[in-house]
Amino acid sequence: MLTEDEKYMREALKLAEKAAKAGEVPIGCVIVCDGKVIGRGYNRRNTDHSTLSHAEMTAIKKASTYLKDWRLDQCTMYVTLEPCQMCAGAAVQARIPKVVIGCMSPKSGSAGTVANILNNPAFTHSCEIVTGVLSEECSTVLKNFFIRMRAEKRALDSAYK
Repeated sequence: MLTEDEKYMREALKLAEKAAKAGEVPIGCVIVCDGKVIGRGYNRRNTDHSTLSHAEMTAIKKASTYLKDWRLDQCTMYVTLEPCQMCAGAAVQARIPKVVIGCMSPKSGSAGTVANILNNPAFTHSCEIVTGVLSEECSTVLKNFFIRMRAEKRALDSAYK
């Protein structure tokens, strides 16, 4: 039987897989309020040609539209990869009380790995952080994507030699 956190992380993983199929870095995010997913997003930076098209930013915008409020103070965010500084800052600004993370990001993680924006006492709001939910699955989606991308690049490089 799945826990609630696992159930919603599986939803975020489906979105990460959708991103991978579109050639995007596979990151997915859902925002849940009162047991209902009210915001979904996946990475679309290349598709949208926008730095802002991260999974979390899209999910926050959709959840805010659904609630007709910028405050998401009754919601939980589920994201397959530790948020970057921009997305962690947006979660704090949206007053999200809890962020559930699949796997950590050694290069830009801002929930404790590189920085801890989600839980910084200097800010007026902080988020409870839960890590490691379906960590292996979340990590595997990312690893497989980058293995495939490197293989495609090698094939392309050798075709031009």
